[in-house]
Amino acid sequence: MKIWRLILLPVLLLGLVAGLGLPAHAVAVQQKKLLVELRREGGFAGFSDRVRVYTNSCVRLSRRTGPTVDKCLTRAEWRTLKAHLKRLKLGKSQARPQGADFLKYTLTYRGHRVSKYQLTKTWSPVVRDLEKALEKYWAPD
Repeated sequence: MKIWRLILLPVLLLGLVAGLGLPAHAVAVQQKKLLVELRREGGFAGFSDRVRVYTNSCVRLSRRTGPTVDKCLTRAEWRTLKAHLKRLKLGKSQARPQGADFLKYTLTYRGHRVSKYQLTKTWSPVVRDLEKALEKYWAPD
């Protein structure tokens, strides 16, 4: 009996996903818990980038234009990011500086959302990891 459950359950779930018209990977990413999110906005180029990392080591990447892309980090990328997150100190949001063309970085981690215009010592490695993932895995079709 148990072997039938192992075979039948995935088939039923795939049928449900197909019936909703959603790709299976989209449902899998949505069911995982969010670990960290980076939003990079502004600047001369008008950035509007978003990197969401889930607890299953997969990411959802989006930019102002183009598709939303779902990928998974390599083991090395995942280990590095987790190590940097352990040292992350979110602190408080920074006031918007006077002038134009500033990049605004917003990190959401452990239920807290903080925005900065100048990256701190503990923010820089995390932002760098997430920007690398965006550059490596996001590509327009």
